[in-house]
Amino acid sequence: SPRGDTIISREYRNDVAKGTAEVFFRSVKFWQGGGEAPPCFNIDGVNYIFLKQSGLYFVCTTKWNVSPNFFLELLSRLAKLFKDYCGVLCEEAIRKNFILIYELLDEVLDYGYPQCSSTEQLKVHVHNEPVMVDMIKNTNAFKVPSANQRTTPSSSVYKPVTLAGKSGQQRNEIFVDIMERLTMLFNSSGYILSSSIEGSIQMKSYLAGNPPLRLALNEDLIVGKMEGAASYGAVVLDDCNFHECAVLDDFETTRTINFVPPDGEFVLMNYRITGDFVAPFRIYPSLEETNQTQVEVVIKIRADLPQANFGTNVQATIPVPIKTNGVSTKLGSGAAAAGQSAEYRAKDHRVVWTIKKFQGGAEHTARIKIDLKEPCSPAIRREIGPISLSFEIPMFNASNLQVKYLRIVDQQRTYNPHRWVRYVSQSASYVCRF
Repeated sequence: SPRGDTIISREYRNDVAKGTAEVFFRSVKFWQGGGEAPPCFNIDGVNYIFLKQSGLYFVCTTKWNVSPNFFLELLSRLAKLFKDYCGVLCEEAIRKNFILIYELLDEVLDYGYPQCSSTEQLKVHVHNEPVMVDMIKNTNAFKVPSANQRTTPSSSVYKPVTLAGKSGQQRNEIFVDIMERLTMLFNSSGYILSSSIEGSIQMKSYLAGNPPLRLALNEDLIVGKMEGAASYGAVVLDDCNFHECAVLDDFETTRTINFVPPDGEFVLMNYRITGDFVAPFRIYPSLEETNQTQVEVVIKIRADLPQANFGTNVQATIPVPIKTNGVSTKLGSGAAAAGQSAEYRAKDHRVVWTIKKFQGGAEHTARIKIDLKEPCSPAIRREIGPISLSFEIPMFNASNLQVKYLRIVDQQRTYNPHRWVRYVSQSASYVCRF
């Protein structure tokens, strides 16, 4: 847990000394030299391999020289299994379903050797019923931004796979999330130096009988950059890959994907784009020395979004010199300053400017006065910046990749499923240089 408590523990070889949980948490919390601990490290002859999801640590310990990638993939699949069978991945769900978790571990691993990690194949071997937790409090499962309630249309997305469809009142639903993570680098004039999008189409199905489905994307979709090819107005993907359930016989001609959705949450398609696209936020910084020991930084951020869209939890982080004596900030006045705050974190030598809701087409400015302990020099000026921006934009995607339709291929099905398609854009690395 985030506090260092061991929630679930299982030993398969009994060759690792007791107390490794305390050693691991102390090492990760107070990693030597500061910063974050690497995903794999060795202490006193014991290899620690871990990943962190939803605030929880999933850790593997061994004395053998194993493949780190293999066990990181195993831990990732275990986290997905727990989420599929508990409905939501959080500490409360793990504690309430500890008997189910131990049963899953016994089925997945045999004497430390992985046997099966498929949600669908394990259903016939797992017999414990999950205990439901409060879905409203725990929003880590199949997460979409909660600031816009239109993006969370049904609480059934939190249902465990073993309970889905058991009730006669259960609706036939399928959830589709088009998630995009943006990486962008700007110069001080706001010009884009590099840009890329890492995207995925995530799905979770609650359809009775697991019928075959057909999903259609943009007809003008182009996969792979071709020299001299006309791509104006089209969506151009550098490359993409698909889930093993996808049948791509018609993809080249009609841009449709046929598939039978497996149980649980899965990624139908991953894609990458490095071409030109509209940046959702533009950053314009300026730096001026007001006197020998004071520097004023002015940061202007503009949302190049449609007015119907907005960014949530927009946070700009500005590093300041180590020899800073104090910082004062001035944000916009009146309604423009509503929902904004700026904080100087002296321990981390940074200023954090937070905007809870950034409406499309709006523009916000922050003035930051930095008082220095000694006269400003070129070396001190270089310590200011770069600015990094983090944000989430619901119901927006920068690539313009669209799901045109999602249909059941079998026309004999009598029910009409509820389809929930959501678009979410997030920042991966959004940086502006001074």
